[in-house]
Amino acid sequence: MEEKKLIQQAAAGDTAAFEALVLRYQTQVYSLAYRMVGNEADAQDLAQEAFVRAWRALDSFQFSSQFSTWLYRLTSNICIDFLRSQKKRKHISLTVLQDDEQQQWDMPDHRPLPEEQMIVTQEREALAKAIAALDPEYRQVLILRIVNDCSYQQISEIMGIREGTVKSRLSRAREQLRKKLAQSGNFSGSSSSNSVKGG
Repeated sequence: MEEKKLIQQAAAGDTAAFEALVLRYQTQVYSLAYRMVGNEADAQDLAQEAFVRAWRALDSFQFSSQFSTWLYRLTSNICIDFLRSQKKRKHISLTVLQDDEQQQWDMPDHRPLPEEQMIVTQEREALAKAIAALDPEYRQVLILRIVNDCSYQQISEIMGIREGTVKSRLSRAREQLRKKLAQSGNFSGSSSSNSVKGG
């Protein structure tokens, strides 16, 4: 069924239509939450909270933006609030920058030689620690751009900031990430630039 019709029906109280929307977006919402907070149990709770809030606020959705953008904004705000309430930073998934959403998030990247696998794992650990050390706002913009493949316009709508601010914040996030990786001694400037891809 067309998404707009599903949204309209769900807004009118059709639980089956809303369940169809949940099924359509549950992977993306959970993935965003998981990569923001780095903990499966917390991510599940936050994703569930995002859908509960979406259900309650669905009649306010005006179709002025994509539904996914609206839903990501809800999820993102919930995660930011959660992160701010936590004194101890959570560990981010070692596969935080993998693009294939169909892969299991903690599935190792298989290599033909154990030595190569060890290097890959060490690089992922260093990258995960560096991302976890970023301020929530920088972590958020980096994940939305690289992991969720959101456009600058979408990120602008999700975060409630101008596109120019998105670009400058993303640039600062990448620069901070490169510095943290260089400080860890795991990456040179050029290799870390390659790791943090995207425009």
